[in-house]
Formats: sequence, structure tokens, C-alpha cells
Amino acid sequence: MTKQDFQTLTQNVVLLDGATGSNLMAADMPKGVCTEEWVLAHKDVFQALQRGYVEAGSDIIYAPTFGGNRINLTMHHLQDQIKEINTRLVSYSREVADAASRKVYVAADITTSGKMMEPAGDMTYEAAFEMYREQIEILKNAGVDLIVAETMINIEETLAAVDAASTVCQLPIMCTMTVDADGSIFSGGNAIEAAVSLEAAGADAVGVNCSVGPDQLISVIRNIRENVSIPVIAKPNAGMPFIDDQGNAVYSMKAPDFAKHIKALIDAGAGIVGGCCGTTPEYIKEVATLLGR
Repeated sequence: MTKQDFQTLTQNVVLLDGATGSNLMAADMPKGVCTEEWVLAHKDVFQALQRGYVEAGSDIIYAPTFGGNRINLTMHHLQDQIKEINTRLVSYSREVADAASRKVYVAADITTSGKMMEPAGDMTYEAAFEMYREQIEILKNAGVDLIVAETMINIEETLAAVDAASTVCQLPIMCTMTVDADGSIFSGGNAIEAAVSLEAAGADAVGVNCSVGPDQLISVIRNIRENVSIPVIAKPNAGMPFIDDQGNAVYSMKAPDFAKHIKALIDAGAGIVGGCCGTTPEYIKEVATLLGR
């Protein structure tokens, strides 16, 4: 996908997929394991989920490469398999997208290193840039259509991802930060500052994911829309979770209510929407129905 193709696609509302992690845990993925390694061993489970999203109406599905950077894989002693892991995981999503009866795009999913950036921590811009450059080059060669840096908690680290992408490919890159209901970012700054900086750096779409429920993000999305000229993304959780007796996060917002709140986010300026933690293909289907699809 070229950047021009992306601009054409986003002339209408684009529907992303929903959660991956919470659905895999519901399918008995143990806590604490390397998600990427587990998906490699449970291809059928993952592809069934993604086929559900495609059937529900997703235009873009996320490859399960979220933690496929060298720093995260090193924590699981898998760093020497970084190319094989990312390439195989992209192929899982590519197979689903290519088998669809309509055009479905595959986004390479990347995220934070999990380390604090300087001066709060010891992660440098240069180290973050190299981490992203390595993974993005592998993902590009694996055949993805675009890049998405999601669940980001630091503006500088996200800028490193955008800069790294521009050095190895010309694929579109979407960026979403995790924020509080007031738009503040965990490591400092806010969603509006991030969006403006990321657009200036070359991001093709900006917004928020995970964070809180869609009902709490209307002002955040509206403020981002008023300050950037590129598409705005909203991929929130299914409301705020509560922790049950087994220590599991339970999301109480039902699919019809989620869809109504997503419609409100679209009215506030979001042009690319989907779901994060707690959402399933049912949620995406409800959104698609409200969009008249």
C-alpha cells in the first residue's frame, strides 16, 4: 500500500479489527507467556479470530507482531529468532486477508520497548530507533501493507518509530497513544501534543488506542481532530474493566453500547475506528452495522 492508497482508503471511515490479547487469553493462553511464541504454536486459534474480524467487516487486521521487537523477545530468550518469528506471524494474517472475498489490508503491529526513555530511564532515542528499524525492515519484507505503532506511552519513542519506518520503507504508518480520559500520556505530555508532533514527523494517521472506554474519549478525539489534518484513530477498550476473583480483567460494556459510542467518536472526528481490550468480532460487527455495512 502506498501513502496515496492510504489517503484514498481513508476518504471514508475505515474499520479496524478488535482485541487480540484478551481473546487469546479467553482461548486459554496462559498469563506471562510470550504471546508471539504462543500464537506460533496456535495458528488455528489466531486465524479463527482474524477471520471473525474480516467477516465482521474489518478493513485492516493487525498482524500479531506486537511484541516482536528485539528487546521484548530477549526477555523470552527468542532474540535470535526475530526474523523467523515476525515473518511467520505476518504470514498468518496475510493468509486470512488474501482469502477474503474483498480487499483486506494487513498492518504490522509494533509497540513500545517497555523501557522508560531518557531522562526518566536509560532508553535512548538512538536505541529505540534501531529497535524499530530492525523490526520494521523485517515486517516490510514479510509483505505487510502498512505499519501501526500502538499502545505507545512516550512521544519521543513513537517519533523514533516513525523516523525508523521512513528509513526502511514508504509504507503508511499509523500511531496511537494510550491516554487517560483527559488525554494525558503516562510518561508526560498529552494526546494533542503527540498528534501534532507525529504528523509533523510524517505519520499518516494518529489517535488513541486501549486507554479507556469510548464513552470517555469524545473530547480527546475532538481536540486531536481540530489540531491535525491527517486521519484520526480511535481504538478503545470495551469500557473500563473490573478485576474478578481470579484476577482477570472483565470488560462490562456490551457490543451494541460500544458501537453507539464509536459512532459518537466518528461524529467527533475519528475516521479510523476499531476496538481494543475486551472487544470481539461481535463488537466490530455492531460498528459495521451502524455504519450501514
